[in-house]
Amino acid sequence: MAGLGAAFLVFMVFILVIIVMSCIRIVPQAYAYVVESLGTYKCTWSAGMHFKIPIIDRVARRVTLKEQVVDFAPQPVITKDNVTMRIDTVVFFQITDPKLFCYGVENPIMAIENLTATTLRNIIGDLELDETLTSRETINTKMRATLDVATDPWGIKVNRVELKNIIPPAAIQDAMEKQMKAERERREQILIAEGEKKSAVLRAEGHKESLILEAEAEKQSAILRAEAKKEATIREAEGQAEAILAIQKANADGIRLLNEAAPSGEVIQIKSLEAFAKAADGKATKIIIPSEIQGLAGLAKSVVEVAKEQ
Repeated sequence: MAGLGAAFLVFMVFILVIIVMSCIRIVPQAYAYVVESLGTYKCTWSAGMHFKIPIIDRVARRVTLKEQVVDFAPQPVITKDNVTMRIDTVVFFQITDPKLFCYGVENPIMAIENLTATTLRNIIGDLELDETLTSRETINTKMRATLDVATDPWGIKVNRVELKNIIPPAAIQDAMEKQMKAERERREQILIAEGEKKSAVLRAEGHKESLILEAEAEKQSAILRAEAKKEATIREAEGQAEAILAIQKANADGIRLLNEAAPSGEVIQIKSLEAFAKAADGKATKIIIPSEIQGLAGLAKSVVEVAKEQ
């Protein structure tokens, strides 16, 4: 009996240890446990070690506090100009209140998905096709603000909403591709025309520069020719001046020598007659002889006749 009692005691101690160990819970980092007592909410455990009352307390739900990402399937929406397209969205959210998350809504993810679809339809319904394609940031901001307010009672904070894909109808895509092709061709033509214009401008500027250089060269050449002509004229004038000066000097020397020789009147008259003969040179048809030279001629004739008689 003593051995049976000891075994029973050991068994009871073992059961007690198991029960105590089962009542100790360790909550990991970035998680929260919602605890219920007899079916009602009791508390929320944060990260760390906690102890619950056996049988009475139980962990109702384990909630992650990390930011979560949900990619919803494409939703059909209609724009203001009656174009039907499909848009899929990505929602980034985080649980801020585990109690509200557990007891606020039955299926939070489904609720967020439906709320995202209805909000997206409301926003796209006020936009035309072109605005929808170019206003992603505006749509994201409006959706985030609307979802954040709507999910606040559920203990959820929507951090970011992104439009992942906007899929217009096939006919719209074909029209957009044709429009893009036409736009690219137009830009190509514009670039070609601008290139030709710049080329023509550069050629004109080059021709202008060439003409300016030619004009400058011609100007410099004309200046050099004028300077050369001026220099030649100056040298010619200087030569003529020197020649005149030499002639005048020779005349002066001749006069000086004549004055030094002191010739008589008859010699002067004879020299004058010789100079007059040279001036006539047999080419004059009419000669006017001064009276002084006529008297001298008569004298010369008399001298000749006397010489003959002797």
